Amino acid sequence: MNDINILASRIVKKATREKNPAAVLLGRLGGLKGGKARALALSSEKRKAIAKHAAKSRWGKAAVSK
Repeated sequence: MNDINILASRIVKKATREKNPAAVLLGRLGGLKGGKARALALSSEKRKAIAKHAAKSRWGKAAVSK
């Protein structure tokens, strides 16, 4: 029984080891730029449509009024 616990512990330790800090930094930088770049690329009508759809999804039909 003890051997199974040791094996499980080793598997979890390998699966959850620390990530490469350089890769994490690059991914974070891209993520920080993404939303702003997308908003600048969209027209105001498209942004409004996306916002209305998000509000409708989150709060239901009553939240979106014209």
